[in-house]
Amino acid sequence: MVASGLSFVGVNWIVRYLGPVLPSAQSAFLRFFFGLVFLLPVLPRLWRAGLPQGTGTIFVWRGVAHTAAVLFWFYAMARIPVAHATAIGYLSPVLVLVASALLMGEGMTSRRLVAVGVAFCGALVVLRPGGQEISLGHFAQIGAATFFAISYLFAKRLTGIAPALLIVAMMSVTVTLGLAPIAWVVWVPVTASQMAWLAVVAVLATLGHYLMTRAFAAAPLAVTQPVVFLQLIWASTLGALQFNEPVDIWVLIGGAMIVGAISWSAWSDRRNDPSQDVQGPLSNSQT
Repeated sequence: MVASGLSFVGVNWIVRYLGPVLPSAQSAFLRFFFGLVFLLPVLPRLWRAGLPQGTGTIFVWRGVAHTAAVLFWFYAMARIPVAHATAIGYLSPVLVLVASALLMGEGMTSRRLVAVGVAFCGALVVLRPGGQEISLGHFAQIGAATFFAISYLFAKRLTGIAPALLIVAMMSVTVTLGLAPIAWVVWVPVTASQMAWLAVVAVLATLGHYLMTRAFAAAPLAVTQPVVFLQLIWASTLGALQFNEPVDIWVLIGGAMIVGAISWSAWSDRRNDPSQDVQGPLSNSQT
């Protein structure tokens, strides 16, 4: 989980380094295009096997949600401090927790209500309305967290009826196709260096998700989720050293509140029912 976090921080660093030079839709498209290239060896086999009955519409809607999420995320990462984007991204599992209770009949216990309340208070600590300027980048990251949560809910529905490799491959295909026309409209010349950096983003994102999956297989979420807070420490350090972004103690406190609340909720659920893993991956870099 530590190695996964480092991979995702690397993704954040590169996207922040490239900045707003490339339109967010173009950067996102190139990232997913390279990710699709990595999957080419397995695509023919998946194509021959076909989609399980009744999953086509779910795959399409998940692609729509994930396309919106990555557009918002790439826009935000190029415009707000890395630590801010990381902390706000922690809201995704909070939204998944609420949606699971309201839409999927998983129930909202008193513990979960407390966790959600503390997490949203943590988000307010990070944003501090009135205490700092809230830019379009901050709103974009909130949008990214929301649509990543929606994407995860579709993925959760698919896990019971489709193999994991197919779910990943279909996400790459649908998001690449969804981003292609938008990227074409805003396309600007891209250098070989920028292409290479975005290829590295695809590698690091794929590696991060693989390592995270291995971590979830080795230990329950109640154990792995607290480790995710290290991403915020690394993101703050990266922003300070590389981009001269001041370390904001309130962002660290707010991020700790969000991670702590969801980790406590996961620990409580596992203690009462070891089969429960309702929150899903606590990661702000689901790109």
